[in-house]
Amino acid sequence: MFKGAFTAIVTPFKDGKIDFDSFEKLIEFQIENKIDGLVPCGTTGESATLTHEEHKKVIQFVIKTVKKRVPVIAGSGSNSTAEAIELTKFAKESGADGALVITPYYNKPPQEGLYQHFRKVAETVAIPIVVYNVPGRTGINLLPSTLERLKDISNIVAVKEASGKVDQAEEILSLTEGKIDLLSGDDSLYLPMLAIGGTGIISVVSNIIPNDVAEVYKLYSEKKAEKAKELFYKYYFLTNSMFYETNPIPVKTSLKLMGKISGELRLPLCNLSKANEEKLTADLQKYELI
Repeated sequence: MFKGAFTAIVTPFKDGKIDFDSFEKLIEFQIENKIDGLVPCGTTGESATLTHEEHKKVIQFVIKTVKKRVPVIAGSGSNSTAEAIELTKFAKESGADGALVITPYYNKPPQEGLYQHFRKVAETVAIPIVVYNVPGRTGINLLPSTLERLKDISNIVAVKEASGKVDQAEEILSLTEGKIDLLSGDDSLYLPMLAIGGTGIISVVSNIIPNDVAEVYKLYSEKKAEKAKELFYKYYFLTNSMFYETNPIPVKTSLKLMGKISGELRLPLCNLSKANEEKLTADLQKYELI
């Protein structure tokens, strides 16, 4: 259902509040540069420090601004199943094309708890759901065998796999028998994930180079693998730049240096260190982004 390059879009702030003027320009920049879809209120969107009211405003704003030009997959996960259901219902009512539901963080539920969590959300809200597995953030790994159990729930349509393990992604595809699409959750594994049968990516680096990230998928889907590989490796160093420090610190700093947003973050995230900002600036200059 969801194919191509989706941007896990940042949430711009100014003086402690959401900067909707910059947000609108950022969305237009993404669409003008041929991105395949947008994902607001994910990790990169600093969902953890948005209030519930802000979270809902961001989802509504992105959907309203996009005007169905590209799909919007709204982040609606929580470590509380009831809260995840509430946010997912809101995403559906607001007109989102899908919902990104992260594995419950901090609780560290067993695999049975993860299965019950996703089943409950999916059966309660009739919206296409992308399961988000990112063990480095949540402390829990959603195993392929659990996704195998979830594959027959019709509106669980994809997994954003960010375990960093290509062999785990291979096992997911093998066990789910084409019933769950695979979206890479790691920019560095984008091309390998396409090679094993993935249908795209939910990307961080596409915040600054949407056209190139989208073009990799387009080239690969047109069976121009060599050209896709050439472009992927052309910007690969920028992928690493986005993780000099915790995401989304470097990508928001990049957008600030590009003149698109203030770069403001919310505590406990803080500004990029001076040494890393110098490195990042050099990287952006090398790619002619500033």
